[in-house]
Amino acid sequence: MALAHTGPLTVAAIRYAMAGAILLPWAAWRADLSTQIPLRVWIRLAAIGISQYAVGNGALFLALRTVSSTTASLAISLVPIPVFLLEVAYLKEHPGRLHLLGVLIAIGGSLLFFSAAVRPISGSELGLLSLATISFAVMPVLGRDLARSRVVSNVTLTAVPLAFGGALLLVAAGMMEGIPDMPVSTWGILVGLALVNTLAAYLLFNHVLHRLHAGEANVLLNLTPVATALIAWGALGDRLAAMQMAGIAIVIVGASLAQLRRRSLRGEADEAAREW
Repeated sequence: MALAHTGPLTVAAIRYAMAGAILLPWAAWRADLSTQIPLRVWIRLAAIGISQYAVGNGALFLALRTVSSTTASLAISLVPIPVFLLEVAYLKEHPGRLHLLGVLIAIGGSLLFFSAAVRPISGSELGLLSLATISFAVMPVLGRDLARSRVVSNVTLTAVPLAFGGALLLVAAGMMEGIPDMPVSTWGILVGLALVNTLAAYLLFNHVLHRLHAGEANVLLNLTPVATALIAWGALGDRLAAMQMAGIAIVIVGASLAQLRRRSLRGEADEAAREW
């Protein structure tokens, strides 16, 4: 409905910038932004905003001009692979075999889910989707690094990257798609997307990064196409093929396996539950 009045880049930019603008006063009220935050932390917060909201979404929406949304969704479902590599190389966190097996199973389920609708793509399209996939892997890794060290609050960890990346994306959207002319109803939709789909979702995602490894949190995002398909099935009457239903089951099994840890870490999860 929003895309009937403006471009996809503008929709993403407005919801990110709006969510960041709403959260920044909250962070200031909590005195999070008035305390001395080291420069290295500001750099990481900016890197999250640039990679996740500006570069990642910019590359994705440029690719969506010529590739199908199914192909793009398949590319995004591969994000757990670079997350796993960065998790080991940068965070020095080594997930167990069950986690790696779960990630591979979840990716396999995604491949099965999308396989029927994927079409061949060009080298430039592949480059854009690869850039988006790698860029989207930065946020859970750097977010986990900041969350586990507790150098900033969850509100700041969410607000600053959203505001920074959203502002950059607004500039890019204005240059590529122009100034939007939207009715009040469309602005209402964007406010809803900013509050629910962006602000609330990223606050919860960054919160779990205090306890879950980057890969454990990120592989859950592979359930997003599953949830979308099920909602479309119930609300819009979209049919699911047998292969898609099999892919959904495999993704759920893989995402569940990826959350299993050694028995010695259960006490940490119990502590997190009490803290929450």
